[in-house]
Amino acid sequence: MTTTVSDSPAVAGVADLAQWLADGCKPKTAWRIGTEHEKFVFCRNSLKPLPYDGPKSIRGLLEAVASEGWTPVTEDGKPIALVHPDGSSITLEPGGQLELSGAPLESIHDTCVETSAHLNKLKAIAEPLGIGMIGLGFHPKWPRETFPWMPKGRYAIMRRYMPTKGSLGLDMMLRTCTVQVNLDFSSEADMVKKFRVALALQPIATALFANSPFTEGKPNGFKSYRANIWTDTDPDRTGTPEFVFESGMGFERYVDYMLDVPMYFVHRGDRYIDASGQSFRDFMAGRLPALPGERATIADWADHVTTAFPEVRLKRYLEMRGADGSRWCHLCALPALWVGLLYDDTALDAAWDLVRGWTAADRFGLAAVARRDGLAASFKCRPLKDLAGEVLAIAKDGLARRARLNAHGEDETKFLDVLEEMVATGRTQADELLDLYHGEWQGSVDPAFEAFSY
Repeated sequence: MTTTVSDSPAVAGVADLAQWLADGCKPKTAWRIGTEHEKFVFCRNSLKPLPYDGPKSIRGLLEAVASEGWTPVTEDGKPIALVHPDGSSITLEPGGQLELSGAPLESIHDTCVETSAHLNKLKAIAEPLGIGMIGLGFHPKWPRETFPWMPKGRYAIMRRYMPTKGSLGLDMMLRTCTVQVNLDFSSEADMVKKFRVALALQPIATALFANSPFTEGKPNGFKSYRANIWTDTDPDRTGTPEFVFESGMGFERYVDYMLDVPMYFVHRGDRYIDASGQSFRDFMAGRLPALPGERATIADWADHVTTAFPEVRLKRYLEMRGADGSRWCHLCALPALWVGLLYDDTALDAAWDLVRGWTAADRFGLAAVARRDGLAASFKCRPLKDLAGEVLAIAKDGLARRARLNAHGEDETKFLDVLEEMVATGRTQADELLDLYHGEWQGSVDPAFEAFSY
């Protein structure tokens, strides 16, 4: 987790940066599934976010989990993450949201086992301490100033810089949660095709997983307010990068995009050096104002790639980033959706045929209606839920052809059941929350913390 100049070679030129991305190419036999999910952690008696320090705290929770075989990662002597020998990690988002970054796994069955083991272990530790956890896309109750800031140097830099670029960046940091899946590619051409399909269909995932209809105790007019947050966070590094659909897209073209994304920081040892707004191109040339005379390393590039937040992000794999944080029973549905679409050649072809004729205006419009109306939206004169059903059918066929079976002889298609039910009824998690708010909960969001906690 630490970086020193001696750990990594210097960047000689743009080709080095593109090669770092290209080194992620893997044969199909080596493709894996990495699932990440975040959750809000709260005090059960007050429903308030958990502070970092104190008798009932994030730090105490991390230290308790560390005793179960996890190795703490510290910053200035404070635990800010845990790593496990299996390759998974538990990290902190800026407002104390806990994230499991899962190990690279072979099947959705493995993902389900990992997710359940993680949540059961956390629950067993948290409940006796009066600590609860809940998966939602945006915090339904408390204003921004209620949330603690985690003691991570990069977050301090982002906290200062975010308000200079958009009005909702701090809300993104403190009050959102997501679930995402990371998937592999075999070649540059395979990466491009998967990137295009995933980027075009990301709003479908946003609609299916819409789960953030409240802000500070009231309906906010969106099914996925988390998705709306990203529209006013930082235009330099968010949204749908339309160049992905243009001829010439490849690793070098993505490098060009990332070189236009202003920097946040440089990581040296245990220090985060503020380079916010500065240019990685200048860093490569030894002209970075924050570190004059020092040239960027490949490790610096790996850090910089993490500071862009498009709806699909390229590292040495592709990250699908369009879904709200969700209930326990929905967490394995997201990797199932994307694995079904992207890890089977026939399904990938069918998905590309579905979206290849869409224009930039189509993609923009689809994202707008998906975050606002979820499955109740319309797109190109047809109900969005019908399009979602078509996408699910492609994914289901892809999973069936993968034929990855569990001990009971079941394939991975079962993980799409919750999404198929949503399409059949047209009701997302957000719709259920709104119905409860206007009905049984009598205009309060407080019951959600009990009804839908992990």
